[in-house]
Amino acid sequence: MSKQKGSGLTSSAGLMRYFEEEGQDTPKFSPKSVIIFGALIGVVILSLNIYYGLWP
Repeated sequence: MSKQKGSGLTSSAGLMRYFEEEGQDTPKFSPKSVIIFGALIGVVILSLNIYYGLWP
């Protein structure tokens, strides 16, 4: 196996600092709401395609 130079901790230190400094006023979305929102967008796009005759 190849030797890795440096440790994972030092290479991800910038990301850790970024996530620690993230503000508390950012919106939080649950995974369920993201899936539902994506499904609704898909249904809207499909219905517009059918309405305008672009659906095969």
